[in-house]
Amino acid sequence: METMSRGRSRARRRATFAIALATAAALTVSVASCVAGEDEQSTPQSVVDTFVGALSDHDVDTAAEQTSYPAAAREVIGQMFDGLDPKEADFDVQQLMELGPESGFFTMNARWNFGEGRDWEYPVQASLRKLSVGWRISWEPQIMGTAVENGRTVRYTRTDAAAPRVLDAGGGVLANEQTINTVRLDPSQMPDAADTTRRLAQVLEPVAPLITSESMLADLAEKPGESVVAVRLRDQDYEYMGPEKFAIPGVVVDRTPTLITADRRISTPLLDPLRNVWQANRDASAGWAVLSEGEGGPQIAAGFQGPPGPDVPATLDPRIQLAATEAAVIAGTPTVVVAMQPSTGAVLATAQNNQAYEQGPIAFTGLYPAGSGLDVVRDAAARQAGVSPADLSSEQFEETARSLGLGIDFEVQGLEQQTAVLTSAQSKMDQAMGSRDVPAVTPLGMAVLASSIARGAPALPKIVQDQPPITDADLTSLPPEILDGIRGRMRADVATGPANLLARYPDLIGTAGSHDDDRWFYGSRGDLAFAVFVGDADSGDRAMQVANRFLQELDAPPA
Repeated sequence: METMSRGRSRARRRATFAIALATAAALTVSVASCVAGEDEQSTPQSVVDTFVGALSDHDVDTAAEQTSYPAAAREVIGQMFDGLDPKEADFDVQQLMELGPESGFFTMNARWNFGEGRDWEYPVQASLRKLSVGWRISWEPQIMGTAVENGRTVRYTRTDAAAPRVLDAGGGVLANEQTINTVRLDPSQMPDAADTTRRLAQVLEPVAPLITSESMLADLAEKPGESVVAVRLRDQDYEYMGPEKFAIPGVVVDRTPTLITADRRISTPLLDPLRNVWQANRDASAGWAVLSEGEGGPQIAAGFQGPPGPDVPATLDPRIQLAATEAAVIAGTPTVVVAMQPSTGAVLATAQNNQAYEQGPIAFTGLYPAGSGLDVVRDAAARQAGVSPADLSSEQFEETARSLGLGIDFEVQGLEQQTAVLTSAQSKMDQAMGSRDVPAVTPLGMAVLASSIARGAPALPKIVQDQPPITDADLTSLPPEILDGIRGRMRADVATGPANLLARYPDLIGTAGSHDDDRWFYGSRGDLAFAVFVGDADSGDRAMQVANRFLQELDAPPA
């Protein structure tokens, strides 16, 4: 039995040994087969074509896998695409040469595009080796260009010359680029919110007394865990107060170049549209650069310095703007004043009080029912059509209104605007308000109406002197006798009619109107036309009171 047992044991060992040898042989054949298969499929041409194609497709991983050191290649190639963020990147093989059974080289042309006329193009050369896994590109960072050799990184940046200015109607500086210091509260860095806000309120009191500890705590409570803005300070105020005073736990100051008015008394919703024009000017003249950064500081690898953008000659008149602002703030409900020059269409001033600002730039886009404010237009349309106002069709009314600048489609660079919606079929008006509320107008629209009546033809607005509005509309004028009738009625309205609060201005023509508690007044005086809107007014003559204050300010001698 023992002999038989030892025999079976030796047989099992021989069988196990034989299986192990067979398995090892199979694995060896399998590995050898894989290597041999890759050698057969991997050629200098295929590796280079895959590498170059992957780069053109922004496929960082595939490109890196064709190199001898994929991890390092992936880091460099990935950084280039992230730092440059090109619109296009094209790579083309120029030459490929095998130097023997195990080495070769190729040349490649790289072209990075960052927009029209912004191309960075350069040639590179790289070598190839046949490794155990097949042909691979011998990795060196300069394969992607000399700008990334020796551990350097690249990034695309915009370059601007001196920032242009926004000039007022008289050629003075209305706005220029200045540093704004945004003071933020960061709860994650604030161990004691009450202490931080108390200390910051004390620092801000000389320039912003309304920013209190209580108001800041309320802002933080409204947005739990989020950073909130406490105040924005002009650089001269920030420096005067002393930057060191803001070294309070949880207080962060961000410094940002911003286009702001040179005269801090000037506050107008026109500034944002003018910023749009100013930015477009900068964009059109901006240069660009590819910066190579590393030891020794940044170096410019490509690009050019753009010229200074042209100044923006705005239509805003500071004296008229200040008068409009003084007038708008006398009302306690949303109030807007818009002034235009009938002869040119120039928007001379636009003012909103705080209650109006809370609703946005309503001077340009806020549509409100016109109510009786368009009675003079309705009566003129009836006279023109030879019918009574009660029999006037919406088409006849609209035709007359368009001859006075209302409801015309036009574009003003930088400005989103609308003048009027005259029928419920326009601009999805059925969804916006009931048909009983049309026609609806904006304060800008009423200023356009006043300007067109004074001019005798549609006066479309512009906010930059050399950039008139663009329109495909057929601008037709009303017959002279119809225009004279409108002006005569408006003159009578001021002299002895519902707008006689303003009778002290004998050269003024104008008319008042209302819808529910909203109040309108619009008119002209010489080459100045203006409109006033007061929403939810607290008295029937509030719009005329605002107009009176506006005209008083204009007539006052310079301070």
